[in-house]
Amino acid sequence: MKENLLAIKNLRTSFRIEGKYYAAVDGVFLDIYKNEVFALVGESGSGKSAMALSITKLHNLNYTRIEGEVLFDGKDLIGMTETEINKVRGRHIGMIFQDPLSALNPLLRVGSQIEEALTYHTNLDAAGKKARALELLHDVGMVNPQLTYSQLPHELSGGMRQRAMIAIALSCKPDLVIADEPTTALDVTIQAQILDLLRKLQSEMKSSVILITHDLGVVAEMADRVGVMYAGQIVELAPVNELFKNPQHPYTRSLLASIPSGESTERLHVIQGTVPPLQHLPRTGCRFSHRTPWVSPEIHQEEPVYHEVTPEHFVLCSCYKDFTFEGQEVS
Repeated sequence: MKENLLAIKNLRTSFRIEGKYYAAVDGVFLDIYKNEVFALVGESGSGKSAMALSITKLHNLNYTRIEGEVLFDGKDLIGMTETEINKVRGRHIGMIFQDPLSALNPLLRVGSQIEEALTYHTNLDAAGKKARALELLHDVGMVNPQLTYSQLPHELSGGMRQRAMIAIALSCKPDLVIADEPTTALDVTIQAQILDLLRKLQSEMKSSVILITHDLGVVAEMADRVGVMYAGQIVELAPVNELFKNPQHPYTRSLLASIPSGESTERLHVIQGTVPPLQHLPRTGCRFSHRTPWVSPEIHQEEPVYHEVTPEHFVLCSCYKDFTFEGQEVS
Protein backbone atom coordinates (compact mmCIF):
# COMPACT_ATOMS: atom_id res chain seq x y z
CA MET A 1 0.00 0.00 0.00
CA LYS A 2 1.50 3.34 -1.03
CA GLU A 3 1.69 5.97 1.66
CA ASN A 4 0.78 9.57 0.90
CA LEU A 5 3.23 12.37 1.61
CA LEU A 6 1.39 15.23 -0.08
CA ALA A 7 -2.28 15.54 -1.03
CA ILE A 8 -3.35 18.35 -3.35
CA LYS A 9 -7.10 18.91 -3.41
CA ASN A 10 -8.86 21.20 -5.87
CA LEU A 11 -5.88 23.54 -6.15
CA ARG A 12 -6.62 26.73 -8.04
CA THR A 13 -3.96 29.41 -8.54
CA SER A 14 -5.07 32.63 -10.22
CA PHE A 15 -3.03 35.63 -11.35
CA ARG A 16 -4.35 39.16 -11.47
CA ILE A 17 -4.25 40.60 -14.98
CA GLU A 18 -5.71 44.06 -15.58
CA GLY A 19 -7.76 43.86 -12.42
CA LYS A 20 -9.21 40.39 -13.02
CA TYR A 21 -8.03 36.99 -11.79
CA TYR A 22 -7.35 34.15 -14.25
CA ALA A 23 -6.53 30.58 -13.22
CA ALA A 24 -3.13 29.22 -14.26
CA VAL A 25 -3.77 26.10 -12.16
CA ASP A 26 -7.38 25.06 -12.27
CA GLY A 27 -8.87 22.36 -10.04
CA VAL A 28 -5.87 20.03 -9.63
CA PHE A 29 -6.22 16.91 -7.48
CA LEU A 30 -2.98 14.98 -6.94
CA ASP A 31 -1.33 12.66 -4.41
CA ILE A 32 2.44 12.39 -4.05
CA TYR A 33 3.61 9.16 -2.43
CA LYS A 34 6.54 8.69 -0.09
CA ASN A 35 9.88 7.79 -1.72
CA GLU A 36 8.72 8.29 -5.33
CA VAL A 37 9.79 10.48 -8.24
CA PHE A 38 6.72 12.11 -9.73
CA ALA A 39 7.22 13.90 -13.05
CA LEU A 40 5.04 16.79 -14.13
CA VAL A 41 5.33 17.30 -17.88
CA GLY A 42 3.87 19.72 -20.41
CA GLU A 43 4.62 22.67 -22.65
CA SER A 44 5.70 26.06 -21.36
CA GLY A 45 2.62 27.86 -20.14
CA SER A 46 0.83 24.70 -19.00
CA GLY A 47 0.94 25.69 -15.32
CA LYS A 48 3.70 23.38 -14.04
CA SER A 49 5.82 26.00 -12.28
CA ALA A 50 2.73 27.88 -11.07
CA MET A 51 1.60 24.69 -9.35
CA ALA A 52 5.03 24.01 -7.84
CA LEU A 53 5.30 27.50 -6.36
CA SER A 54 1.76 27.22 -5.01
CA ILE A 55 2.66 24.20 -2.88
CA THR A 56 4.88 26.33 -0.62
CA LYS A 57 3.12 29.67 -1.29
CA LEU A 58 6.12 31.23 -3.01
CA HIS A 59 3.94 33.39 -5.26
CA ASN A 60 3.55 37.11 -4.59
CA LEU A 61 0.18 37.04 -2.84
CA ASN A 62 -0.47 40.68 -3.73
CA TYR A 63 -1.10 39.53 -7.30
CA THR A 64 -1.94 35.85 -6.81
CA ARG A 65 -4.88 34.01 -5.28
CA ILE A 66 -4.33 30.40 -4.14
CA GLU A 67 -7.38 28.30 -3.27
CA GLY A 68 -7.90 24.67 -2.32
CA GLU A 69 -5.87 22.45 0.00
CA VAL A 70 -2.28 21.22 -0.01
CA LEU A 71 -2.01 18.71 2.83
CA PHE A 72 1.51 17.87 3.97
CA ASP A 73 1.75 15.51 6.93
CA GLY A 74 -1.94 16.21 7.47
CA LYS A 75 -1.49 19.99 7.71
CA ASP A 76 -2.82 22.42 5.10
CA LEU A 77 0.04 24.51 3.75
CA ILE A 78 -2.30 26.97 2.01
CA GLY A 79 -3.89 27.97 5.31
CA MET A 80 -0.59 28.53 7.10
CA THR A 81 0.75 31.92 8.09
CA GLU A 82 4.10 33.07 6.67
CA THR A 83 5.80 32.20 9.96
CA GLU A 84 4.32 28.70 9.97
CA ILE A 85 5.16 27.87 6.37
CA ASN A 86 8.71 29.19 6.76
CA LYS A 87 9.26 26.31 9.17
CA VAL A 88 8.25 23.89 6.40
CA ARG A 89 10.21 25.48 3.53
CA GLY A 90 13.76 24.19 3.50
CA ARG A 91 13.28 21.85 6.44
CA HIS A 92 10.56 19.56 5.07
CA ILE A 93 10.21 20.76 1.46
CA GLY A 94 13.27 21.75 -0.58
CA MET A 95 13.12 23.66 -3.87
CA ILE A 96 15.52 23.44 -6.81
CA PHE A 97 14.84 26.34 -9.17
CA GLN A 98 15.39 26.20 -12.92
CA ASP A 99 17.65 29.28 -12.99
CA PRO A 100 20.18 29.03 -10.15
CA LEU A 101 21.90 32.29 -11.11
CA SER A 102 18.77 34.27 -10.29
CA ALA A 103 17.77 32.01 -7.37
CA LEU A 104 21.14 32.31 -5.60
CA ASN A 105 22.02 35.52 -3.79
CA PRO A 106 24.76 37.15 -5.92
CA LEU A 107 26.28 38.90 -2.88
CA LEU A 108 26.64 35.87 -0.60
CA ARG A 109 29.26 33.16 -0.89
CA VAL A 110 28.01 29.65 -1.58
CA GLY A 111 28.94 28.36 1.86
CA SER A 112 26.98 31.14 3.56
CA GLN A 113 23.89 30.34 1.51
CA ILE A 114 23.99 26.67 2.50
CA GLU A 115 24.53 27.61 6.14
CA GLU A 116 21.56 30.00 6.07
CA ALA A 117 19.12 27.08 5.87
CA LEU A 118 21.03 25.21 8.56
CA THR A 119 20.90 28.27 10.84
CA TYR A 120 17.14 28.52 10.50
CA HIS A 121 16.27 24.83 10.81
CA THR A 122 19.00 23.20 12.96
CA ASN A 123 20.87 23.77 16.23
CA LEU A 124 24.33 23.30 14.72
CA ASP A 125 27.07 25.64 15.87
CA ALA A 126 29.30 27.54 13.41
CA ALA A 127 31.79 24.68 13.07
CA GLY A 128 29.01 22.14 12.60
CA LYS A 129 27.32 24.23 9.90
CA LYS A 130 30.56 24.65 7.98
CA ALA A 131 31.31 20.93 8.21
CA ARG A 132 27.80 20.11 6.96
CA ALA A 133 28.11 22.63 4.09
CA LEU A 134 31.42 21.12 2.98
CA GLU A 135 29.93 17.62 3.22
CA LEU A 136 27.02 18.68 1.02
CA LEU A 137 29.30 20.28 -1.57
CA HIS A 138 31.27 17.04 -1.70
CA ASP A 139 28.06 14.99 -1.99
CA VAL A 140 26.84 17.01 -4.99
CA GLY A 141 30.10 16.39 -6.80
CA MET A 142 32.11 19.58 -6.33
CA VAL A 143 35.76 18.82 -7.15
CA ASN A 144 37.07 21.29 -4.57
CA PRO A 145 34.43 21.84 -1.85
CA GLN A 146 36.68 24.19 0.14
CA LEU A 147 37.12 26.51 -2.85
CA THR A 148 33.43 26.39 -3.85
CA TYR A 149 32.43 27.16 -0.25
CA SER A 150 34.18 30.54 -0.48
CA GLN A 151 33.12 31.46 -4.04
CA LEU A 152 30.33 33.75 -5.23
CA PRO A 153 27.67 32.38 -7.61
CA HIS A 154 28.99 34.28 -10.64
CA GLU A 155 32.35 32.54 -10.23
CA LEU A 156 30.77 29.12 -10.88
CA SER A 157 29.79 27.46 -14.14
CA GLY A 158 26.13 26.69 -14.86
CA GLY A 159 26.49 23.07 -13.78
CA MET A 160 28.30 24.05 -10.57
CA ARG A 161 25.61 26.60 -9.72
CA GLN A 162 22.95 23.96 -10.15
CA ARG A 163 24.91 21.61 -7.87
CA ALA A 164 25.14 24.39 -5.28
CA MET A 165 21.37 24.91 -5.60
CA ILE A 166 20.84 21.18 -4.99
CA ALA A 167 23.11 21.30 -1.94
CA ILE A 168 21.00 24.11 -0.46
CA ALA A 169 17.73 22.30 -1.22
CA LEU A 170 18.95 19.08 0.40
CA SER A 171 20.81 20.65 3.32
CA CYS A 172 18.17 19.72 5.91
CA LYS A 173 17.28 16.36 4.35
CA PRO A 174 13.73 17.33 3.34
CA ASP A 175 10.92 14.84 2.89
CA LEU A 176 9.97 16.36 -0.47
CA VAL A 177 12.14 18.01 -3.13
CA ILE A 178 10.54 20.07 -5.90
CA ALA A 179 12.90 20.28 -8.89
CA ASP A 180 11.63 22.85 -11.39
CA GLU A 181 13.30 22.06 -14.74
CA PRO A 182 16.70 21.61 -13.05
CA THR A 183 18.60 20.92 -16.31
CA THR A 184 17.02 23.45 -18.68
CA ALA A 185 20.01 25.73 -19.29
CA LEU A 186 22.70 23.02 -19.19
CA ASP A 187 24.41 21.15 -22.00
CA VAL A 188 23.62 17.47 -22.55
CA THR A 189 26.62 16.08 -20.67
CA ILE A 190 25.99 18.23 -17.59
CA GLN A 191 22.27 17.45 -17.76
CA ALA A 192 23.02 13.74 -17.48
CA GLN A 193 25.34 14.36 -14.51
CA ILE A 194 22.73 16.44 -12.67
CA LEU A 195 20.01 13.83 -13.25
CA ASP A 196 22.31 11.04 -12.05
CA LEU A 197 23.07 13.12 -8.97
CA LEU A 198 19.40 13.74 -8.23
CA ARG A 199 18.59 10.06 -8.63
CA LYS A 200 21.47 9.03 -6.35
CA LEU A 201 20.62 11.53 -3.61
CA GLN A 202 16.91 10.73 -3.74
CA SER A 203 17.65 7.04 -3.36
CA GLU A 204 19.98 7.65 -0.41
CA MET A 205 17.68 10.07 1.41
CA LYS A 206 14.40 8.27 0.61
CA SER A 207 12.86 11.64 -0.22
CA SER A 208 10.02 12.15 -2.66
CA VAL A 209 10.71 14.30 -5.73
CA ILE A 210 8.37 16.33 -7.91
CA LEU A 211 10.32 16.71 -11.14
CA ILE A 212 8.98 19.41 -13.46
CA THR A 213 10.12 19.14 -17.05
CA HIS A 214 9.09 19.39 -20.69
CA ASP A 215 11.60 16.69 -21.67
CA LEU A 216 9.96 13.28 -22.06
CA GLY A 217 13.38 11.63 -22.24
CA VAL A 218 14.06 12.83 -18.69
CA VAL A 219 10.65 11.55 -17.62
CA ALA A 220 11.34 8.07 -19.01
CA GLU A 221 14.68 7.95 -17.24
CA MET A 222 13.75 9.37 -13.85
CA ALA A 223 10.06 9.02 -12.96
CA ASP A 224 7.90 6.43 -11.24
CA ARG A 225 4.64 8.19 -12.15
CA VAL A 226 3.78 11.00 -14.55
CA GLY A 227 1.23 13.76 -14.66
CA VAL A 228 0.69 15.42 -18.05
CA MET A 229 -0.38 19.04 -17.59
CA TYR A 230 -2.12 21.24 -20.12
CA ALA A 231 -3.73 24.68 -19.68
CA GLY A 232 -3.81 24.42 -15.89
CA GLN A 233 -5.20 20.88 -15.68
CA ILE A 234 -3.65 17.43 -15.29
CA VAL A 235 -5.09 15.71 -18.35
CA GLU A 236 -3.43 12.31 -17.84
CA LEU A 237 -1.94 10.56 -14.82
CA ALA A 238 -0.23 7.16 -14.99
CA PRO A 239 2.79 5.05 -13.97
CA VAL A 240 5.65 5.96 -16.28
CA ASN A 241 5.82 2.67 -18.18
CA GLU A 242 2.07 2.66 -18.70
CA LEU A 243 2.10 6.21 -20.03
CA PHE A 244 4.74 5.50 -22.67
CA LYS A 245 3.26 2.14 -23.62
CA ASN A 246 -0.38 3.19 -23.67
CA PRO A 247 -0.82 7.01 -23.89
CA GLN A 248 -4.48 7.97 -24.06
CA HIS A 249 -5.20 11.68 -23.96
CA PRO A 250 -4.84 13.45 -27.33
CA TYR A 251 -2.31 15.84 -25.79
CA THR A 252 -0.13 13.04 -24.43
CA ARG A 253 -0.28 11.19 -27.76
CA SER A 254 0.62 14.37 -29.61
CA LEU A 255 3.63 15.01 -27.37
CA LEU A 256 4.93 11.47 -27.83
CA ALA A 257 4.30 11.56 -31.59
CA SER A 258 6.44 14.71 -31.79
CA ILE A 259 9.57 12.95 -30.50
CA PRO A 260 12.07 11.81 -33.16
CA SER A 261 12.77 8.07 -33.08
CA GLY A 262 15.84 8.22 -35.32
CA GLU A 263 14.23 6.86 -38.49
CA SER A 264 15.44 8.89 -41.47
CA THR A 265 12.09 8.63 -43.29
CA GLU A 266 10.07 9.46 -40.22
CA ARG A 267 7.51 12.24 -40.40
CA LEU A 268 6.97 13.88 -37.03
CA HIS A 269 3.58 15.00 -35.80
CA VAL A 270 3.33 18.78 -35.38
CA ILE A 271 1.04 20.07 -32.65
CA GLN A 272 -0.94 22.95 -34.10
CA GLY A 273 -1.17 26.27 -32.27
CA THR A 274 -0.01 27.12 -28.77
CA VAL A 275 -1.25 26.94 -25.18
CA PRO A 276 -3.90 29.69 -24.98
CA PRO A 277 -3.21 32.68 -22.70
CA LEU A 278 -4.93 32.69 -19.31
CA GLN A 279 -7.49 35.28 -20.38
CA HIS A 280 -8.68 33.04 -23.23
CA LEU A 281 -8.74 29.56 -21.70
CA PRO A 282 -11.91 27.66 -22.62
CA ARG A 283 -14.06 27.13 -19.53
CA THR A 284 -15.93 24.10 -20.83
CA GLY A 285 -14.94 21.00 -22.78
CA CYS A 286 -11.48 19.58 -23.42
CA ARG A 287 -9.01 22.47 -23.38
CA PHE A 288 -6.87 20.78 -26.05
CA SER A 289 -9.73 20.51 -28.55
CA HIS A 290 -8.89 23.73 -30.42
CA ARG A 291 -5.52 22.18 -31.38
CA THR A 292 -7.16 19.10 -32.93
CA PRO A 293 -9.79 20.81 -35.11
CA TRP A 294 -10.25 17.71 -37.28
CA VAL A 295 -11.72 15.82 -34.30
CA SER A 296 -15.50 16.00 -34.03
CA PRO A 297 -16.63 18.24 -31.14
CA GLU A 298 -19.22 15.62 -30.17
CA ILE A 299 -16.59 13.32 -28.68
CA HIS A 300 -15.56 15.88 -26.05
CA GLN A 301 -17.35 15.99 -22.72
CA GLU A 302 -18.98 19.31 -21.94
CA GLU A 303 -17.70 19.04 -18.36
CA PRO A 304 -14.65 16.72 -18.51
CA VAL A 305 -14.19 14.19 -15.70
CA TYR A 306 -11.46 11.64 -15.00
CA HIS A 307 -11.78 8.15 -16.47
CA GLU A 308 -9.75 5.22 -15.11
CA VAL A 309 -8.41 3.47 -18.22
CA THR A 310 -6.45 0.85 -16.27
CA PRO A 311 -5.56 0.73 -12.56
CA GLU A 312 -3.78 4.01 -11.62
CA HIS A 313 -4.11 5.35 -15.17
CA PHE A 314 -6.50 8.31 -15.38
CA VAL A 315 -7.50 10.51 -18.32
CA LEU A 316 -9.47 13.75 -18.22
CA CYS A 317 -12.34 13.79 -20.76
CA SER A 318 -13.71 10.85 -22.75
CA CYS A 319 -12.23 12.28 -25.98
CA TYR A 320 -9.41 9.72 -25.74
CA LYS A 321 -11.80 6.95 -26.81
CA ASP A 322 -12.27 8.24 -30.36
CA PHE A 323 -9.19 10.37 -30.92
CA THR A 324 -7.43 10.15 -34.28
CA PHE A 325 -4.48 12.00 -35.70
CA GLU A 326 -5.38 13.91 -38.83
CA GLY A 327 -6.85 11.22 -41.05
CA GLN A 328 -5.17 8.34 -39.23
CA GLU A 329 -6.51 6.08 -36.51
CA VAL A 330 -4.35 5.84 -33.37
CA SER A 331 -4.19 2.31 -32.01
